[in-house]
Amino acid sequence: MKEFKLENETKITTGFVTPDNYFEDFSAKFMQNLPSNEVAVVKVIPLYKRRSTIISLIAAIFAIALMLPIFNQSPVATTSTEIDQASLENYLSYQTNVSQYDLINSLETEDLEDLSAPVTTTTLEQETIEDLLVDNGNLEHYIIE
Repeated sequence: MKEFKLENETKITTGFVTPDNYFEDFSAKFMQNLPSNEVAVVKVIPLYKRRSTIISLIAAIFAIALMLPIFNQSPVATTSTEIDQASLENYLSYQTNVSQYDLINSLETEDLEDLSAPVTTTTLEQETIEDLLVDNGNLEHYIIE
């Protein structure tokens, strides 16, 4: 491969050249090209000639003002004081300052009676229990609790 030397090659000119004293004379030439201080004549349109436009604007504003109560009606929401069980469980599980002892202390006698009521037991097959124990890697947590 041939060596390439940038300094030895012929250079191409850009083709753009600024005239002599261009930047020194620029502001003077620019000021000469500006128009003289003439006052622009603005045609004034009196409001009484645009009466139909004003009346239509007032009618549109009045119509919008009458329709605002219709658009702002919101459906009446039923307020329920009961909390669904899933929301309560999620709240209690994500609150780190609530321990199991706090929950036990807040139980009432009716709740304790409900907990002590006999629970119908379901029979699990030996294979189902073994599958659950094999699949669950968090057994230590259940043993400690």
